[in-house]
Amino acid sequence: MRLSSMADYAVVTMSAAARHCGGARVSAADLAVETGLPAPTVQKLVSMLSKAGLLRSARGAGGGLQLARPAAAISLADIVEAVEGPIALTSCVQHGRHDCALEGTCNVQPHWAVVNEALRGALANVPLTQLVQMKVPA
Repeated sequence: MRLSSMADYAVVTMSAAARHCGGARVSAADLAVETGLPAPTVQKLVSMLSKAGLLRSARGAGGGLQLARPAAAISLADIVEAVEGPIALTSCVQHGRHDCALEGTCNVQPHWAVVNEALRGALANVPLTQLVQMKVPA
């Protein structure tokens, strides 16, 4: 199991934004430079993260981006879901999805909700503050 590149980049972008959390605003262009991500990718992520209520933007002089709530109140699950949608290892537990060849006969399907919730819970227990403070091993 792997995060998509966009989800990974969203975590990188939010971590960079969190380093400016003293109330200072930062531009998407600055976030692109800080992270090494292409500016169009950061713009797309900023849009998704803002729509999810994780970033707030202000236009004009003194404008820019800032976290919509304290970094400690934003989890890895929040960031991943902003880009990927609900966290799930399988799509068969999503209501309205009928794309599994085993639908109706699968004995495991009723248990996936528990597995998905455990995964989401693990990601929800990692606050953005922890990601900002982590040091990269040498």
